[in-house]
Amino acid sequence: MNRFDRITAILIQLQSKKIVKAQDLADRFDISLRTVYRDIRSLEEAGVPLYGEAGVGYSLVDGYRLPPIMFTREEALTFVTAEKLMEQFTDVATKASYQSAMYKMKAVLRSDEKDLVETIEDSILIRKHNHAKTDSPDNTLDSLLKCISENCVAKMTYNAFNSEETTQRTIEPIGIYHENQFWYVIAWCHLRKDYRQFRTDRVSDIKITSEKFHKKHPSFREYLESIEKEQNVETVVIRVDKKIARYLQNQKYYYGYISETTHGNTVEMTFQTMFIEGFARWLLMFADQAEIVEPSYMKAQMKALISEIAKNL
Repeated sequence: MNRFDRITAILIQLQSKKIVKAQDLADRFDISLRTVYRDIRSLEEAGVPLYGEAGVGYSLVDGYRLPPIMFTREEALTFVTAEKLMEQFTDVATKASYQSAMYKMKAVLRSDEKDLVETIEDSILIRKHNHAKTDSPDNTLDSLLKCISENCVAKMTYNAFNSEETTQRTIEPIGIYHENQFWYVIAWCHLRKDYRQFRTDRVSDIKITSEKFHKKHPSFREYLESIEKEQNVETVVIRVDKKIARYLQNQKYYYGYISETTHGNTVEMTFQTMFIEGFARWLLMFADQAEIVEPSYMKAQMKALISEIAKNL
């Protein structure tokens, strides 16, 4: 990237966030801090109203805006791909907001780029697994995101996995994530007096209140890091025949897959899991073509499971 393009990209990044750290710019563009300072000085000399504070970062003076941004062809295509993902993996309200943003993005494209986007839209398909229909409202994700951004308490009706009864929950959400075809929210639950994980498709009603959070929460990243430290995560290493490994390409990610190496006709796979018994039950599906490398005690656990199965045959 030449210097002109880099300085333009820095200016766009400054407009995208309230405060941008010099180290973040250095990491993104793979340049030294000295070069960052020089580029910032060039922007200031060009008349861009910047405010900088040592140890904090840089920001644009309120009210300053760039003229309409011109997207590259590659950037336009990534927006189309993201739109397809949003259509399949978000709720109605969030999807509508993204579609509105997409119309604005398309409005600034050149004619040839608009033709490109229209052509490629019909060539991208996201295939989604069909799950049982739920009574989850169309604005669950949208409501949760608003609560997170505005520090507002939410009230919801929740259908727990281990109970047929619904409960009324008052929560303070701190983050959401998508895993194994479902969206989850991590929130402080007033009923349980602790952080809890809720699956959004089990929410049958949700309302944003004017009530602010009752306590100060860690950032979502800090919370996840603390949970990882507390949980007993174990490393499992198995060897499987190459022919079998091909059939595990999708399943393995559900069981904590980390990496693999090939040794002749076998593939050695490494996993990290908190649920050894669950992993062992999955391994039973192809146990005749697999070898447990570690942990050694898992071999005894597998034998015990097989004995229990034999009793029921």
